[in-house]
Amino acid sequence: MELPQSARDAVLQKSENITDDFTPVKGYEFSNGVDYHALLSSYLTTGFQATNFGLAVGSINEMIAKKLTPLSDEERAELPVDDTEPRQLTNCTIFLGYTSNIISCGLREVVRYLAQNNMIDCIVATAGGIEEDFIKCMAPTFIGDFELRGSDLRSKGLNRIGNLLVPNENYCKFEDWLTPILDQMVKEQKEDNVLWTPSRVIHRLGKEINNPESVYYWAYKNNIPVFSPALTDGSIGDMIYFHSYKNPGLVIDIVQDIRRLNSLAVRSKSTGMIIVGGGLVKHHICNANLMRNGADYSVFLNTANEFDGSDSGARPDEAVSWGKIRRDAKSVKIYGEATLILPLLVAETFARNFGQSNTH
Repeated sequence: MELPQSARDAVLQKSENITDDFTPVKGYEFSNGVDYHALLSSYLTTGFQATNFGLAVGSINEMIAKKLTPLSDEERAELPVDDTEPRQLTNCTIFLGYTSNIISCGLREVVRYLAQNNMIDCIVATAGGIEEDFIKCMAPTFIGDFELRGSDLRSKGLNRIGNLLVPNENYCKFEDWLTPILDQMVKEQKEDNVLWTPSRVIHRLGKEINNPESVYYWAYKNNIPVFSPALTDGSIGDMIYFHSYKNPGLVIDIVQDIRRLNSLAVRSKSTGMIIVGGGLVKHHICNANLMRNGADYSVFLNTANEFDGSDSGARPDEAVSWGKIRRDAKSVKIYGEATLILPLLVAETFARNFGQSNTH
């Protein structure tokens, strides 16, 4: 009995030649020794999320190359001028966004490195991503365990963030530090007509902390604007709430900040987005770039999926449909956990391209 021709045709269907259009899969060869740069470079041809990592490295390195390319006099003359902004625009404005857990964990030092060396142009963070930086200047966060029982920790005054532990006393120290600053801010508002915005508050706190371990100390020093549209959604909000009973009257205007952030995107020659996590920070940066018909480069890093329609899970292509990323942009999403990925991403991009010459 002969093999049915239909079965033969189904199993042995001829393939088109794709060698000119696609790259062969090839991983790292450990027989040649351990070279970490070569190992991470091999991710591009490894497949799955390793390939997305390699694509993200390429996109960020293009942002950096564009940023480091000087604007001509003619190009600079064409850019809209804003005399209220002390930071000078470059050929590519790099927006960095992250959620509070990034500062709670050891990635704080990675972000601080970027701010200290003036490698980014704008930060958008959640309230926790602001306050945890200042709190760590006063007292440490500790490694704990994911399995520690909440009821036991509550009775001991210990707060759990994943497998991290933050003693509640840390927040008491934060209140002691923040309260007199809030008093002074109310005074300046009443006597000098100072209009406080979230970014102006963070700038002031970066000045007051005066600690080189702080992300926002370096943002203050290098005039990197930091936006947190939900600044009251955390311990800072708790302290502002308590303070409003002791010394009422503080007003923080979010309207001026949305104008400032959107104007920064509109004024930019080109833009790149690096967004770690999702939710508010992801949408806030993307929406600002809508005002210029989309970012030119985009890298998303998070663990969320798109099946539930969440903005956190949305792939870059969804943002293209809204005009938040340009149709011809270099964009990629890495599905991965940030503590594993972000240090490697920075090692293969900013740390290899900038060096230490930009430290202020």
